[in-house]
Amino acid sequence: MGGGRETDFGPSGSGGQSAEFNRVFMDLLPRLHQAAASLAGGPVGAGDVVHDAYLRIARRPERFLGHPQPYAYAFTTMVNILRDQWRRERRQVSMPEVPEAGGAGERGRGAPDPRAGGMAELQARWEVLRLLGFLTVKQARAVVLVDLDGYSVDEAAELLGLHRSTLAVTRRRAHGRLRAVLQREREWERQAGRERERERERS
Repeated sequence: MGGGRETDFGPSGSGGQSAEFNRVFMDLLPRLHQAAASLAGGPVGAGDVVHDAYLRIARRPERFLGHPQPYAYAFTTMVNILRDQWRRERRQVSMPEVPEAGGAGERGRGAPDPRAGGMAELQARWEVLRLLGFLTVKQARAVVLVDLDGYSVDEAAELLGLHRSTLAVTRRRAHGRLRAVLQREREWERQAGRERERERERS
């Protein structure tokens, strides 16, 4: 895996559940690494994001294994990890996490339910909608189906009546757009922080 610290995927515990967890996660590894590289802007650091997602999910493997779309669960975890990293860089909390969907349910039910977790989940839903609003309709559909609902690229392309390569390009452009939006907001907040620091020095 590219970039970052050495990745060590191995048993997270003992018993059949641990073996099943590792098997399912390893099956998803190529897709997860590709998504992490796309969101992070390149392969450098993508391995760390996937590895951290593995460690975080391994704390409660039953949630991952019980989810109808494990890829969607893992993808959401990676998004949260990236946001945690950006929050630390900004030294402030400005973007709520997208909750990791837990428990069994129907495919397509990955969106957070505000009734289940109160204001935090409602804020997460608003944040998801805000970010999707930066995308075209086609781009948003691709991200929702593949990255949030856990459909494969082939399945999503069939649902939308598109060629596989067309949907793959649309999704890649959507990831690039989201990355650009987040990076622009990060730069704006850094600039705002520098302005506040200068104001404090003058006062």
